[in-house]
Parts: sequence; structure tokens; C-alpha cells
Amino acid sequence: MNSCGSKISRERPVLGGGAGCRQKNQQSEGNPVHNGIIASAGLSAVTMGKPLLIDYTGKTSMTFSTRVRLTLLASAIVTAVGWFGRNICGNTPGRRAGLSGRRSGSAVTMDKPLLADYTGMTSMPFSTRVRLMLLVSAIVTPAGFAGAQQPTIPANVLDAPLGQTVPVDPLITVGRLPNGFRYYIRENRQPQARAELRLVVNAGSVLEDEDQRGLAHFVEHMSFNGTLHFPKQDVGGFMQSLGMRFGAHVNANTSFDETVYQLQIPTGNAAVIDRSLLILEDWAHNVSFDPVEIDKERGVILEEWRLGLGADERIQDAQFPILLKGSRYAERLPIGKPEIIQNVNPARLKQFYADWYRPDLMAVVAVGDFDKSTIEAEVRSHFGSIPVASSPKPRPVYAVPDQSGTVYSVITDPEATYTRISVSSKMAARPQASIGAYRQHMVEQLFGAMLSGRLDEIAQAPNAPFLRAQTDRRLFVRTEEATTLDALVARGSVERGLAALFTEVDRVARFGFTATELNREKLNLQRGLQRSVIEKDKSPSGPLADEFVRNFIQAEPIPGIVYEYGLNQRFLPEITLAEVNGVASDWMPNRNRLVAITAPEKDRPSLPTEAKLAAVINAASGAPLTAYVDTISTQPLLSHLPSPGTTATTSTNEALGITEWRLSNGVRVVLKPTTFKQDEILFRAVSPGGTSLASDADFIPAETASLVIAQGGLGGLSRIDLEKVLAGTTAFVRADIGETEEGLGGGASSRDLEALFQLVYLTFTAPRADPVAFGVLIDQLKVTLANQLAMPDRVFDQALDAALSQNHLRAQPLTPASLTQLNLDKSLAFYKDRFADASDFTFVFVGSFDLATMKPLVERYLGSLPALHRNEVPKDVGMHPPAGIVQKQVKSGIAPRSQVSIVFSGPFENDEMHRVVAMTMGDTLAGNLQRTLREDLGGTYGVSVVASFTKRPEAEYRLTINFACDPARMESLVRSAFQVIDEFKRIGPGEQQVGDARAALMRDFETNSGRNDYLLNRIVFKYEYGEDVKEVFNMRAFYDQLTVPMLRDAARAYLDTNRYVQVTLLPETR
Repeated sequence: MNSCGSKISRERPVLGGGAGCRQKNQQSEGNPVHNGIIASAGLSAVTMGKPLLIDYTGKTSMTFSTRVRLTLLASAIVTAVGWFGRNICGNTPGRRAGLSGRRSGSAVTMDKPLLADYTGMTSMPFSTRVRLMLLVSAIVTPAGFAGAQQPTIPANVLDAPLGQTVPVDPLITVGRLPNGFRYYIRENRQPQARAELRLVVNAGSVLEDEDQRGLAHFVEHMSFNGTLHFPKQDVGGFMQSLGMRFGAHVNANTSFDETVYQLQIPTGNAAVIDRSLLILEDWAHNVSFDPVEIDKERGVILEEWRLGLGADERIQDAQFPILLKGSRYAERLPIGKPEIIQNVNPARLKQFYADWYRPDLMAVVAVGDFDKSTIEAEVRSHFGSIPVASSPKPRPVYAVPDQSGTVYSVITDPEATYTRISVSSKMAARPQASIGAYRQHMVEQLFGAMLSGRLDEIAQAPNAPFLRAQTDRRLFVRTEEATTLDALVARGSVERGLAALFTEVDRVARFGFTATELNREKLNLQRGLQRSVIEKDKSPSGPLADEFVRNFIQAEPIPGIVYEYGLNQRFLPEITLAEVNGVASDWMPNRNRLVAITAPEKDRPSLPTEAKLAAVINAASGAPLTAYVDTISTQPLLSHLPSPGTTATTSTNEALGITEWRLSNGVRVVLKPTTFKQDEILFRAVSPGGTSLASDADFIPAETASLVIAQGGLGGLSRIDLEKVLAGTTAFVRADIGETEEGLGGGASSRDLEALFQLVYLTFTAPRADPVAFGVLIDQLKVTLANQLAMPDRVFDQALDAALSQNHLRAQPLTPASLTQLNLDKSLAFYKDRFADASDFTFVFVGSFDLATMKPLVERYLGSLPALHRNEVPKDVGMHPPAGIVQKQVKSGIAPRSQVSIVFSGPFENDEMHRVVAMTMGDTLAGNLQRTLREDLGGTYGVSVVASFTKRPEAEYRLTINFACDPARMESLVRSAFQVIDEFKRIGPGEQQVGDARAALMRDFETNSGRNDYLLNRIVFKYEYGEDVKEVFNMRAFYDQLTVPMLRDAARAYLDTNRYVQVTLLPETR
């Protein structure tokens, strides 16, 4: 079950494997490797670990070097400082509220999801986005909804005994075949004509023998390298023929305790469904283990291991044996041992497969747009005949031994960039199947959210003891839960930060929370569940399938969102403040506790000893304290309503369903009502200008203006005051200023629509400059930037940035020294100037609204915005890539890992057809590079090719090739890459490649065109740059024109080997 903030996240260490690493031109979903145990499918455009959007609008964050710099800076701020506002469940695409989504401490989380990019670009989101929400008079009530029909709560919810098992959603068919194989099937129409399939194996790295370490993951890789019915790479060939992409639609991961394979398939053809289930059946018991393929895959897996090397991996390797002391988990990280991967006898690989891939340890999950009874018959046919193991090995469950008292750990690394305090207290994993367990989860969720909220408030104060802090309770490994307190602190502040953490825990234990704090978190929880129920018929199939996976491997209940909503309706009003306060005594007890400090190596002399850490905790726990006072501002956001403007002109394109209003102040408003979601309204507003209009002397205050102003809050309310007042609402707005444009973006549910418009009005007219918040931001940035060059990837990014911008002034990285150029008054002045003239703004709204409701709101809140009727054009500041060849090598880091980026660039005829051709050329080139560098040579875990384009200030393209590899092989792999490029330019892609590319584009379009955020992105771009908006709805016409000669000619035009930038990273110790 999914939950706003989560009961216990069931996201434990996993490794992405054979599928994802073969993806073509896919964007990173996050860090490809984090801590050596989590591997994402893709590689990002500039460096591993920075996600990029696929550029389907003709504009991306990597267009200009300064955008790279902003992304780097702000992603560090996100890590170190965190986002503003609450993570109101239901706002995050692809997630629904329920029992176990993410975290107990939902109020403030270090991994808070970023807002969807509503513009089709990421030039501004990281450094300037601010998520603010507005409280309206109609606060959500436990009794019902505003603007939506209340669901019928099942009769068996309200009086069910606490000891009763949570029932299975009747919409789910759950069964077990005679051989022990289990299945979960549910019909779901979102997205249409698609299904999500999973093969779940209740076996992972914890089951490996000592000489098999890493083989659970190796088996997963081999499943994509030949099976009985799909020899060699035919699984990939079949899926690509359907238009499905590796990584996005075909993937797998290996964890400590399970291995999960996933497919997304089209469902319009019964033969496709049957053959897709045959793939899962083959994975279950017919993997070939061809010795030649095994030897080729060794190199690929070693490159995946190499991708994870670095400070995080070294710190983890030091911490895991302490945290999991005495357990099997401490010695069974999924990535395994390189020497075993390199040298293991194939027989040991086959033995692991034979021992653990068997029907009593497997399940299939199918969720999608199909007939349930037909799929059940197919499942029985495919999986019912898998033979039962003759002498099955018992499937052991490994516990983590208890440790008395508190254990202390201080670990440093030369490439660590922050000083972090991590306190964890372990306990045996508790059963979660009963209704009483669900209720207890709610209590703990409220506790964690409130404590995280207090920690966040402390972090925003001047001279705060930490930059960022949160608390959490989650499943750590299958048999163990962990409660955590985490904080990032400045150099030399470990003792102060640790004392502050334990002081707040002790304050809650002594005095408890306040009634107002509890009411706010109840509103947040309730609102998230309400939105999920409203969207229950529009929920995507992927998250539902993942829920059923968790039921199989962890016995997580799956009652369905309506039943969960009923439980919340029943329990939320009766949960008392005393009950929540009672959690404090067992939140961070002095048993099974680890206090871990990690820091840069250069700071080791200033770090406290273990004895000192113990003394700090003891002193904090007994210090004199006073009760927390919950101060809530009574000042309204709007002291008076603005006088409305009028609609000057109206035009309607009935064929596209788009209406355009021109307001009396010049504002253009474009509206596209949809039925994709029951209750989702998104918007984006854009205006030409941006930081290009700032002088070089004022560039840094201009560049950071949105970030600086966002820290101050809005109107008469500070950021903290806003967060307290805004509980339970969904309206949010972000302001951003990029290089060539400024804008707003956000969204709301229908009941919060007026709140959204009020917030837009205030963001234009009432930015708030707060000197105290500005000082806090400076302190945070000093810590964020202090050790940035200790990170090899950051050094690499800056070198690439400098090369692409020809060392332009505006592409220089922010440093602790350059922070002196930040200026609150200048930032405020620039921000006000950029939003002083609404007459050249275009607002686009997409979602579940009607024009009659929108019009008075538009006229009052947008028609009253200030208008100067300026005619502004962004300036060309001269930041362009070089016209010749630039090759640059940098050395950084101690891990044996290299990084390569090759960037082709030049002038570009920037229209829809040329963008489609260039991107498809890059996609097919990526396939060729992947086959050579990964499949044939085993030299890299994956290759990405990313196309990006600009129209302002000049029309340009960039085509970026990225891969990581062994430093000893870097030069030869670069030569091989250029050989592939030369051959591609000579003959182009194959006919089958072009056909697969067309199919993939159409499949993506079929799915994306049913999403509000996609339509918003595309419509905004068309209006911003004066292109024909009809093209948004007729992309097939462009895809159908693609041919081999067209892509070959594009390769010859855009892959100019006399004009490119190549930057490579080598370790310092090579």
C-alpha cells in the first residue's frame, strides 16, 4: 500500500542490470550508481548523476553552459539544504497516497521529488524553483471533498477489529498455481493500451555463497543475453520492434532479497501479450547461460561496478559492516566482488539460477489495459508447467543481530563533500498485515512529519546548528526496520548539530507536540489520500504493479485506495495528541543504535572522538529545556482582492480544443481543458528576457534572484510562516529566471484553483526579501560550495562547462569567494524588474477545468497584473561553443574510473522536423555505440547520446555522447566511438533501426499525449517561439517521414569531426 510520506519505505539496495544498461538515448532517472548498490538505467547528458529531460520541445537545460552550472549548484543545494514547503502527497506524478510510499517524516525529506518540468526545459528548475502553497478558507475536512464526489467507503472498514487482516482489493486477482507460482492481475486503463508486467523472484544477493558474491546480479544480466525462445539479444530486438525502450520499458534490478524484472508492453495485439509473457517465462526457467555471452557480460558488470566507485561507495563499505554487524547482509552487497565476476566458473552462475529461480519463489504481476480473465488464462498456461524443484533448498531468512547500547563511527574520505550526522536505531521488522498495524503506521507517520518539521524550522534560523535535518522510519533490510536522524552540518559543527538533534527528540519526549502541529499534519495526510481517491480511476499501472511486488516479497497489504481512505477516515479523527507523543519514547532509544559521522578527510583533526560524541548525547538528553511554542502568523496573504481586468479578445481552435484570451493588460492566456486526470490543473507562464538583460557586473545577483527571493517567503509571510499556514492545500507556484526568459509554473486541484491564482498574483506583485533568510542561504551555500572540487564529477562538469562556453564569464562556477557578489537588494530589484511587466507573458493552463470557472479568476488575478507594454528581446551575451576542436583532459579522484563527454555543436534550422530528425539520428547512433562499446568490447556500462537545441539567442544544436570506463581503456574506447561515428556517417542506420525508432517515437507519443504535463510543455514551447501548435497533436506526420538517407544526412551534418568538444576525466593516481 502506498502512503503519503510512507509507513516504511520498501526501497532497499538494488542494482539495475541487463535491461536498463542497454537503453538508447534515455535520460538518467537519478544517480546511475549511488553508494555502490543502486544503479539507474541511464547516463545523463553531461555527467553521471544529473538527470535531464528528454528534449521533445526543442530546448533543454544543457543548452548553455550557465544552465549546467545552475543545475550543479542547485542540486547541491537540494542535497545540502532541501526544498521549501511541504511534500503534499498527490502532487507527485506517478505516485499515489496510501500505506507505504516513501517516508514517515513526510514534512521534510532530503529526497523530496522535484516538480515536473512544465516547460519542456530544465534551465531553471533546480536553482530557482520554489514550491509554495496557499491556504484558503475552505480547509479540507475529514468529512468530504470540495468539487468532487466523496467515494463510498466499504462497509467492512469502519467496524473491523484492529486484529483483522487488511483485505485484498477485490479488483485484484491473486492466485497460486499448483507448482507454487503466484500471480497478481488487475485491469487498469492508465495508460491506455499498455500493460505493466513483472517477474518477481524471492531471491537476491543475500542467498549467494561466498564464491558466488555478485552472481544474483550476474544472473539478472544474463537473462537479457539469451533464453530458450529469445537467443542472444532477441529480447531486446523484440521489445524494440514494439517501440519499447530499454530502461524506460524494459528493465530489471537485483536487491539483497529479491530480483525483479519489468516490462511495459502495448496490449492491442494478443500475440504481443503472449510473447511478452513468454519472455517472463523464459526468464523464470529457460535462461541459456551461453559461455560466450557470459564472458562478454563480465566486462559490462565490472563497468557497472566501476560506475559506483567513489566517496559514497568507500564510506558505505566502511559503514555497512558496522550497521549490519554479524548479519549476512553486511557481506552481500548486490554488486558483489569484482574478482568473482571476472573469474567465476559459469557452473556457479547456473547453480545459483537452479537453486533459487523456482516456482515456489516466484510470482508474475500483470496490471494494465486488458481483459483480466484472458490474462489469467495466459499466466496459467505459461507458468503452470514450470517444474517444481526436486530437492529445493530452504529459503533462509537472515536476521540482523542486536547490539547493546550505542555504537559510534567516524569515517572520512578525501572526496567527501559534506559533513553528515546519521543516527539510526534498529528494530526487528514488524508485521504490517493487520488493521491495527495500519493505524500504528499513521501514528508514526504523523510523529515523523512533525519532528521533521521542527528540525526544518531550526535549519532556517540564523546560525543554525545544521543546514538540513530530517527523521525517518523505514524498512532497512527485509528483517529489520530503522529509525533515523540525519543532518548536514558545517565544518566543525558536529557536536553542536548532534546536540541539537537529540535536544529536539528530548523536547518532544518531555513536552510533546502541540495541537496545532498535529492538526496541520492531519490535514496534509488527509488531503493526500483524498486526491488519490479522486484519481483512483486515473492511476498509472506502474505504481500499482510495484505495490503487488511488495505484497509478494514483503507481505505489504494491498486493499486498494478506497479501503485505505476509509481507514484514514476512521482513524485520523480519533488519533490523539497524547497517542502521537507516546511514540517519542521509542523513536531513538539507546539500543541497537549507531551514531555515524562522515566528513572530508581534511577535516579529520577537528572531528570529535567517540567518547566526545557519547558525552554530547548524554548532556543533550538531560539539559534544561522549555516547551516548543508553535507561532502561527495571523496575517492574510491578500489583504484585499485586486480589481479585475477584462478579456479584450477571444479566439478558439475547436479542432484542438484550445481557447485563447487576450486580457486588457496585454496578458495572453491559453487554455486546454483535458480529462486525463480527474483533478489536476497545471500551468506555465513565460516571458522573454531573463538574465541576458542583466549586466555582467550584476549577473550573479540576477542569476540567483529567484532562489534568494524564494527563501524570503511571500507577501508579509516568512517561508516558515507560509509552511505552517499552507497545510492541506495543493496549490503551488514556482518563479524562475533563466538566461533568456523568466516565468512561473505550478498547479493545483480544482478546489484550490483560486488559491493558485492568488499565489500567482502575489508572486508577481509581492516578492519578499528577508535579510535573515538571505543570511541563512549564504551560510548554506558556503558549506555547499566549500568542498565541491573534491568531487571528481564536479571537476569534470566544470571543465566541460568551461570548454563549451569558451571560459565565458557567465559560465564560471560559484565558489565560496564569489558568494560575496550575492546581493539581496540587487536580486530583489532584478526580480521585480523581470515581473514588472505582465503584458508580454503568455500563460498556458492544461487540465481538469472548465472555461466558465476559469474566466473570472483569470480576469481578476491575471488581468490585474502590472503592465508596462515593453518590447523586450533577450540579448546574445556571446556564450557559444567553439567552432573548432577542443580536447581537454582533467585529473581528479582516486577511484579507477574515467568519464568521457564528446559534444558536437553548431548552427541549426530549429523547427519540428529538424528536431525530430536530429534526435532520432542520435537515438540510432546510441544503439550502434552501445553495441560496439558495451556489447562487443565490454568497455562501458552504458552510452548515452543526448540531443538538445536552442532558438534564443541563436538557433543551435548540441549532440552529446557520454560514457564511463576503465582509465586504461579510455583512449581505445574513444577511438572506437569515433570509428562508429565515421561508419554511421558513411552508411547511416539500418532500415530495422529506423523502423524501431519510428515505433518508439509513436509509442512515446501515444502515452505522453495523454498526460497534462506533456501537453503543457509542448503548447508552451509552441506559443513561446511562434510555432504551429497543431504540430503538438500530429507528431505522427513527422515520424512517418523518417528514412535511412534522412538520418544519414543528418549525421553528416551534425557529427562534424572538425567541430567538437571532448573532455575526459582520469583519476589522479593513474
